[in-house]
Amino acid sequence: MYQDFKTVERWTGEPVRCTFQCIVMAIATRHADAVDVKFLVNERPVWVALAHGAWEAHRSQTGHAITDPLAVEIAGHYLRTILENGEESGREMYTLNVAETLQHLDAVLQEAGMLTAGK
Repeated sequence: MYQDFKTVERWTGEPVRCTFQCIVMAIATRHADAVDVKFLVNERPVWVALAHGAWEAHRSQTGHAITDPLAVEIAGHYLRTILENGEESGREMYTLNVAETLQHLDAVLQEAGMLTAGK
């Protein structure tokens, strides 16, 4: 759903194409407890840092793992949300905390029909 998607930026009304490029464990690159997911947003690099603590929280809550493809979906959902809500400010990196990461995970699972509204 979110590896390569198009949306419209709220304030400009301009079409935006977002394409997944890579996923990196941030502890190795910038000593952060996060998983960084890189997209090209109309060819501009944008990183979404997902809190690594969400992996353990999700596993303890559900018994399921957050896979790399699922991490891409979470980051893409976040990116689409901020573009459509007019919250994208042109930064190169956006950082989500554990609760935000899990919130976007739930939204992705709900969109995929794998989670009901009440969990």
